[in-house]
Amino acid sequence: MGILVFLLILSILILVHEFGHFISAKKSGVMVEEFGLGFPPRLFSVKWGETVYSINLFPIGGFVKVFGEEYHEKDKNNTKLFKQLKEKAFIYKKPWQKALIIMAGVIGNILLAWILLSFLATQGIQVPTNQVRIEQVQKNSPAQEVGLNKGEIIRKIKIDNKEITLTNPEELIRVSNENPDEVLLLTIADTKGVERDVAITARKNPPKDQGPLGISISASRTQKYSILQSPLIGIKLTISYLSAILVGFGQLFKSLLTFQKPAFDVAGPIGIAQFTGQALQFGYLALIEFTAVLSLNLAVLNIIPFPALDGGRLSFVIYEWITNKRINKNFERSANAIGMLILLSLIVIITVNDIIRIFR
Repeated sequence: MGILVFLLILSILILVHEFGHFISAKKSGVMVEEFGLGFPPRLFSVKWGETVYSINLFPIGGFVKVFGEEYHEKDKNNTKLFKQLKEKAFIYKKPWQKALIIMAGVIGNILLAWILLSFLATQGIQVPTNQVRIEQVQKNSPAQEVGLNKGEIIRKIKIDNKEITLTNPEELIRVSNENPDEVLLLTIADTKGVERDVAITARKNPPKDQGPLGISISASRTQKYSILQSPLIGIKLTISYLSAILVGFGQLFKSLLTFQKPAFDVAGPIGIAQFTGQALQFGYLALIEFTAVLSLNLAVLNIIPFPALDGGRLSFVIYEWITNKRINKNFERSANAIGMLILLSLIVIITVNDIIRIFR
């Protein structure tokens, strides 16, 4: 099930990306020869205006074929016809128009993430509170025995005459783990704000997936926003996720350049499909959030200035913009071919690593 949902999500993300290129090309006066759903061979097509809209055999994503996208098209097309359509060819557009068309796919993925995150804001998102909130009380645990309840706030913890005011879960986790079989004095505030002191003994060997006290805690609460508020919250969430993703990519590149093992695992298609299945278990809201984050990852990945990616093509356009000279067509073609080969090799390596990790 996770694989099917992942393929559906991936198809939507790719379609949004390609639709961005499609709309931008149309608005810039570039002729779009074909907009395809899925990948060839073609099953069905219809021509509307100057564009062929097709449905293809492999139902994953889609593609856009733009007229005059590469230099060699001048050679293979009828010269007279090409001259007539010169004003509609991508290669003859101004650099800023080319840049906009190239960037439109990335912009589409960012906009999709913003829409999804804005919707999540109306359903309820976690916001920090600087309070330690009890999210769950395990059965037959010390917490249940002393009467702790879901939704209550743990304000303070005291042991050996040392009192600590709690603003995050880490301090409570540290103290309870470091003092097995010891009595801890907790100051608890119920849902009405009424405080009480509770003596609780931290377990030395708690059951699997449970802590010494038998509670799940967090330093956040669920906050719902109105439809009018949600777009701004969506922007903030998008920026927050984008920042984290950029930092992650930066750390990854630093590790690669210094020949060190990355601090985190890099997931390929199989790994992402596995994560999709896990998100699916938490419900549709978790799946929507996962889709938004995946869309932002796709945007960041595509804007990397590497041949065969949008960022690589953008680099060539920026070069043209600055020097007022087009990049050598043979160099561009070779760079994109080598870049694609490297990317495919990396995908294979990461996929093999995913398989090994799953069966380890």
